[in-house]
Amino acid sequence: MSDLGGLARLTIGATLVCCALAVAGVQAYAAGKAQRRALVDRLTETPAPPPAGRVRRFAAFDRRLRATRAGRRLARRLASTGLDVTPGEFTVYTGAAAVGLWLVAAGALAPFFGPLAAAVAVWSAFAFLGWQRRKRIEKFIGQLPELARILANATQAGLALRTALGMAADEMEAPAAEELAQVSDKLAIGHSIDDALGELAERLPSRELVVLVTTLVLANRAGGAVVSSLRNLTQTLEERKETRREVRTQLSQVTVTAYVVPLMGICTLLLMDRIAPGSIDRMTASFLGKAAVVAAFGLYGLGFFLIRRMSKIDV
Repeated sequence: MSDLGGLARLTIGATLVCCALAVAGVQAYAAGKAQRRALVDRLTETPAPPPAGRVRRFAAFDRRLRATRAGRRLARRLASTGLDVTPGEFTVYTGAAAVGLWLVAAGALAPFFGPLAAAVAVWSAFAFLGWQRRKRIEKFIGQLPELARILANATQAGLALRTALGMAADEMEAPAAEELAQVSDKLAIGHSIDDALGELAERLPSRELVVLVTTLVLANRAGGAVVSSLRNLTQTLEERKETRREVRTQLSQVTVTAYVVPLMGICTLLLMDRIAPGSIDRMTASFLGKAAVVAAFGLYGLGFFLIRRMSKIDV
């Protein structure tokens, strides 16, 4: 009986110790997961510290704007352009430009053109962001052959893919250095290579980058001759780079035409007002005149869109 009682006490003690260890393990796991989530949120949501000498304006408004869904979307859009401007600064500057153009157009032409000028100012601001983003993507595409070459050399030297990406971030120039640094930061906090490279392809969408990311992901999953694949990809990217340059040169005249045609219409309107002062006021005083102006601007916008659409050739 004494042996059974001792065995029971030993079993109960071991069970209590296991329960205590399990509780401690769950608490440690929850604390570690919370710390990791806080670190990820800080790296993804908190804006980068301003460089030396750069004073951030409208900080309070920027914080309130970032708390909204539109502000977060605008922050991601600005981050993809590489511009050193906060969402608050961009919003305030765009609003000031819209109000200024409204007043200038209403005073120089007619009050009817004030809202149109403000709308054009807002559209131009976001069009500039799109142009800056495309420019950054084009520059990054031009760096892809060098990136593939660096990764191939590092992999051939026996380095892991994570280390090779970090080395490429140190050796290359912007924007590749900035984007690869973000990938390295993601990998450092526990993200998989698939997720980190997938986010890179989402930030800078292009066929060339998708091919490179797919090659790296497949090589990381299944192994294989990653060195030879990267070297073949380097040659292919070089050829696509030259082809894109030739296509862009051939279509430069069409691109200029898309911008010149609406500009000619606006200049004609201003010239008409100079030849016959007050003609714009009389034209916009009636409903038919306002409808004709809106229809004319709509047709110019449609022509611009169609010309740009027809001159867009994916290589």
